[in-house]
Amino acid sequence: MSGALARLLFYPTLAYNVVMEKVSSRRWFDRVDQTVILGALPFKSMTEELVQRENVKGVITMNEEYETKYFCNSAEEWKAVGVEQLRLDTVDLTGVPSLENLHKGVEFALQVKEQGASVYVHCKAGRSRSATLVAAYLIKLHCWSPEEACQTLRSIRSHVLVRRAQKESLRNYYQQVCIRQSP
Repeated sequence: MSGALARLLFYPTLAYNVVMEKVSSRRWFDRVDQTVILGALPFKSMTEELVQRENVKGVITMNEEYETKYFCNSAEEWKAVGVEQLRLDTVDLTGVPSLENLHKGVEFALQVKEQGASVYVHCKAGRSRSATLVAAYLIKLHCWSPEEACQTLRSIRSHVLVRRAQKESLRNYYQQVCIRQSP
């Protein structure tokens, strides 16, 4: 049911995001550090800005395919401009990235970091699904608690909303990557 609801609400909530970016202090994307940019759907019209000005060489897409089909570059279109895309499908509104996908996404971001480039991590609004992945990246990088990582993200991007189930997934991730257990 949640997948059907997400599909039904996709266009109205996308329109809301566009309006909020125009009438409030929200930006379409925000740089978290030298490597990671957290943002909303990267429209095709943004490609040159992301690649040329922001040095994006990787894109992590937390959307389901229907969300990006008409507005965003395909993996082939990204590749044509020198950008690798990692798609980690996660249902909008209620979706929680799996631990496996958190690990995949963080490792991908770290590979881009090693290249000295940037990675654009996005969902529809850049506030829940993608923020959860970026929080995992901060946890891995700094061994911060999920609360510290989420608080840092909110200080950079005030409309970040990591929900309870997503925080639980981050706690599990933190346990795996930061809590050292005796052999």
